Order: sequence, then structure tokens, then C-alpha cells
Amino acid sequence: MGTIKDYRNMVDQPWGRMFYEMIFKQLIITNDKRIRILDFGAGFCITANHYAKNHDVVAVEPNEEMYSLRVEENEYTLITQGLDYLKTVPDNSIDFVICHNVLEYVENKEEILKQLVRVLKQEGTLSIIKHNLFGRVMGSAVLGDNPHAALDLLNNVAEDSMFGNRDVYGNEFLTDLLSGEMALSETYGIRAFFGLSSNNEIKYTDDWYKSMLELEAKASTMDEFRKIAFFNHLIFKKKS
Repeated sequence: MGTIKDYRNMVDQPWGRMFYEMIFKQLIITNDKRIRILDFGAGFCITANHYAKNHDVVAVEPNEEMYSLRVEENEYTLITQGLDYLKTVPDNSIDFVICHNVLEYVENKEEILKQLVRVLKQEGTLSIIKHNLFGRVMGSAVLGDNPHAALDLLNNVAEDSMFGNRDVYGNEFLTDLLSGEMALSETYGIRAFFGLSSNNEIKYTDDWYKSMLELEAKASTMDEFRKIAFFNHLIFKKKS
């Protein structure tokens, strides 16, 4: 399963860097004007740090071990609380909300989503990245060589992780719950291919990295590959 320090080391590897490069390709945040960004469940603050170069970013991360290992190249505000802080943020005050790989690990998804929508300005953007069931099955069966774990996923057996049980919920949960106030504008896949090979040596070559990044970017918008990607990235706009 690994530890949080192992996880932090992983994001510095080529397959970790590519995950974030894909996010930055998919999130269209222009720098022509400074906006307010809330990163809820910011983890190591890699995304928060990236956008803090040109925008006002608040990174919300209550896990002390994670934020102690955070990236701090650019200036952002770190909040070491969670939902309690979110409830204090004024209505319609945030331009862009980021919530990546968070909702799988909480029981109060609906309450958190309600608060994230509340703080967004009209026509503001909500970016959610989540584990995708079919991608998890592919990863367990192929990369992990663990068909038993893959079968457990298909049979809805709770999946354990360093953050507790992981609920690999469907995209329909989000689209149905948010349909009243939010409109789904984009759905992408992330990690359709680059996490399936155990040949890590080749992943340190520039040719592999450049070609794989191009392949992942192309596949991320194709429905056939979105369905088997390890992660799905849903981008919503708040209705006016």
C-alpha cells in the first residue's frame, strides 16, 4: 500500500509528473486576469503552487503529513482545516474550485459538494478528478498482476488505501447531484496507458515521455479511452 512519503516520492517520478501535466493541459485557466482559486484537498499543493504564480490561491489540506511535504515555490494561502473552513467562505466568492481525488475518501460527499458549489461565483468552474472503476480494474489486473483485487472491484468490495477505504463512485453520482446548479462542460480521461506498464526504466527517457504525453492527451478526449482511464476529470460550470 505504501506510505504518504512513498506517495510524495512517486509524484516526482515521470508517471507522477505526467499526471499533473495532463491536469494543466485540461484546465484552461488563462493568465489575462488574476482570479481566486480554491483547491480543496490540496495534498502536496502541487496544483495550488502551479496556479499561484499568476492567481490568488487558497490550498485547503488538513492532513499534516501531506502539507508538511508540500511544494512552496509560489505564494499561496494554506488552510489546515477542511469542511469547517469551507463553511466560512462567503457565497459566490470563488472563480475556480479544484477538488482532485478527495471525494473517494469521505462519507459526506453531498455536503462537501454543496459547499463547493455555494462558494463558486456565477459561471465559475468546478474541477473534479476521481478514480474510475474500469481504470482501477485494469490497473489491478495488468500493472498489479492482481486479478483477485480486480474482481473485488467489480464486485463492489471496499478498496483499502493509505487514506482509508476508497469509494470508486460513478460519474453519474456527480452529474445527477449537480444537475440543478451546475452544467457539465468537459469530461476527460487521465492515465489510460502510462500506468499500465511495469517497465519503469523506459519512462525516464525523453522520447517515451514526449510521445506518451501526446498519446495521453489525444486519448483523453476519446470516449473509448475515457472509459478505461485510471482517472476521470469532470469540469462543471455554475449556471447563471
